[in-house]
Amino acid sequence: MTQLNPIDGSGPAEPERAPAGPPVCYRHPGRETHIRCTRCERPVCSDCMVSASVGFQCPDCVREGGRTVREARTIAGARVRRDPGTGTNAVVTKTLIGLNLAVFVLVLAVGDDVVDRLMLVGRAIIDNHWAGVAEGQYYRLFTAAFLHQAVWHILFNMVSLWVLGPPLEAVLGRTRFLVVYLVSAFGGTAASYLIAAQNQGSLGASGAIFGLFGAAIVVGHRMKADLRPLIALLVVNLVITFLNTRWIDWRAHIGGLVIGAVTAVCLVHAPKNHRLAAQVVSVGAVVAVLVGVVLVRTSQLT
Repeated sequence: MTQLNPIDGSGPAEPERAPAGPPVCYRHPGRETHIRCTRCERPVCSDCMVSASVGFQCPDCVREGGRTVREARTIAGARVRRDPGTGTNAVVTKTLIGLNLAVFVLVLAVGDDVVDRLMLVGRAIIDNHWAGVAEGQYYRLFTAAFLHQAVWHILFNMVSLWVLGPPLEAVLGRTRFLVVYLVSAFGGTAASYLIAAQNQGSLGASGAIFGLFGAAIVVGHRMKADLRPLIALLVVNLVITFLNTRWIDWRAHIGGLVIGAVTAVCLVHAPKNHRLAAQVVSVGAVVAVLVGVVLVRTSQLT
């Protein structure tokens, strides 16, 4: 049975309605907010709102969008990593600079003993003992790439690394950028080991730096960028290299340049369907060739 309004009998009695209050966050009911999600229009507080290209979104819409929108990738297949105002935090570049500077400080503190132990040399008598890569000290192929003696040498290399590193790291991704750097360094020392006299010492990150030049040209060509300034800078560095062959190891520069470019080709021109596998196999093949070069030269010296 329905109860009628006792005044006019027109219909059921209606309960009194509480006055509407200010909107509150859908996840935190105790927090007032006048911000709404641009997708679902639910109120969100400052702790819940997520910046979007236009306005803010709630966490639920962000998660839903993450399941339906493909993650942004670079031309090399790396995740896009961005920091506001910089484009990339260049973690690998900064770490490599830090390592080079740390080894330089070690050289200043300890002296020539560090240089004798870490520099690239094929086979020579050091401290009355045979030493060098041909004597099984293969670590010299990598330690030499982080070793500097002169201030001008490390200054030039680190400035070049800081200029070339961050843009390449942003495009290639951290891991792939590190691979390009290390393989280029290996390419430079392997070329020097193969061609230079067995007792010729060599050190410095120049092989890796020239590898970044080669990689930057390949990446720039892939992205249809204007390469003229970069090529002009590379030409200047090559001219300086061949005008000072007494003090500069041109073999490491050319080896690093070629291997850096080839490695970058392996990374940015890999087919999308099987990109990671193609990158691993092709870069592995480049490393295998360099290992073969080292083994051939070792057999010649022993």
